[in-house]
Amino acid sequence: MSRIRKVTVERLGRLPAFCHATVVDGQVLVSGTLGTAPGGMALVEGGVGAQTRQALRNIGEILAACGCSFEDVAKVQVYLTDMAAFAEMNAAYLELVGEDPPARITVGCAALALGAAVEIDCVAFVP
Repeated sequence: MSRIRKVTVERLGRLPAFCHATVVDGQVLVSGTLGTAPGGMALVEGGVGAQTRQALRNIGEILAACGCSFEDVAKVQVYLTDMAAFAEMNAAYLELVGEDPPARITVGCAALALGAAVEIDCVAFVP
């Protein structure tokens, strides 16, 4: 039996080229996640803040399917198409992640899938 478990959350949209997460020896690698509304591939309206909150909600569901939560996240990577929106993204991020956040990097990029303003991935560990 493989040490690798691939996790797909049926309720969340995804491109067919990847699963939502991979679990290897208790380490959870969450794929890049957009602020798409559950059940489809449409981005939520409201800009960077709304997309950040929805991406994190989606990640929360993915983590739960893997047997963990945001408390188990060690590192987060945020990709942002407009670094001028950093403060808006950061405020929305802290709303959902809380006041004791994990390590994080935010990277500016030219474009993201579906024309998204933000994409987030993370590494967590199953407790």
